[in-house]
Amino acid sequence: MISDEIEFYGHPNVLATHRRSIEITKDDYLTREGNCIIGIKANKACNNLNPKLQKLITRDNIPIKLEIIVGDYIFQINGFGNSNLTLINPRDIVIRTSNFVCSRTASVKCDKASIHLPREIVSKLQNPNTRGILRISANDY
Repeated sequence: MISDEIEFYGHPNVLATHRRSIEITKDDYLTREGNCIIGIKANKACNNLNPKLQKLITRDNIPIKLEIIVGDYIFQINGFGNSNLTLINPRDIVIRTSNFVCSRTASVKCDKASIHLPREIVSKLQNPNTRGILRISANDY
């Protein structure tokens, strides 16, 4: 199992109402239009992920396990890799329920989006002092 962890922080404008994606950004601000963004001030983006993990993520249909950890809460998401992923974005990480691919995409065909986050987690992420972790893992078969 190869994995990486991305640390991020909450913001009062975290809404988590998007039905197709979840985003974490290195940006230090968030408007209410960013309803897929669950965290800001991330310490990594797509281009900073563990190179061994990047290699796995860019393989078609490899299962990707994602966990959003906030305090005692762990929210699990299952997605897949795709050979069209470039992982070159220097600011963001986006996971998607669709097959849409761009430089910010780190997983496709995910079984959950930001709307599925338990509201207890969303409430915690509305506090700018709350630290979260996005753990991304894949098996090297």
